[in-house]
Amino acid sequence: MTIKTFQWIVNKLPYSEPFLFVDEILNVGEKSSEGIYTFKPDAAFYKGHFKDNPVTPGVLLTECCAQIGLVSLGIYLLGEESKIEDLKIGMSSSQMEFLLPVFPGERVRVQSELIYFRFHKLKCNVKMYNEEGKLVCKGILAGMIGVNNE
Repeated sequence: MTIKTFQWIVNKLPYSEPFLFVDEILNVGEKSSEGIYTFKPDAAFYKGHFKDNPVTPGVLLTECCAQIGLVSLGIYLLGEESKIEDLKIGMSSSQMEFLLPVFPGERVRVQSELIYFRFHKLKCNVKMYNEEGKLVCKGILAGMIGVNNE
């Protein structure tokens, strides 16, 4: 029995530490993606957000949702053989609702469902859950994705 791995998607993401918010892609297909990330307890942004009570900024929760739910799905849809080194991406809209805080060291799971992918515009519903399975945030993200030669 072969275990299907999606490490090729993580390897093609146009991010690196300290701005990579994907540990693993658990599942991806034509209409959805799912992945996990653990927010490192020693990340620099926790020192000032908030004093003596660190919490993950909403903009970084949104970024994590975008990297797992939008960009990773887009890379999958473009295909493993695409020249991803020429990947061009850009967020065009985000509408997020934040329901629970994420603290240093917490592991989250992001799920996305495709709304549409046409004319290089990708739009998805995204949801982030904490380790207890509680909904942390949800929303709709959209962006442009393609490669230079298209």
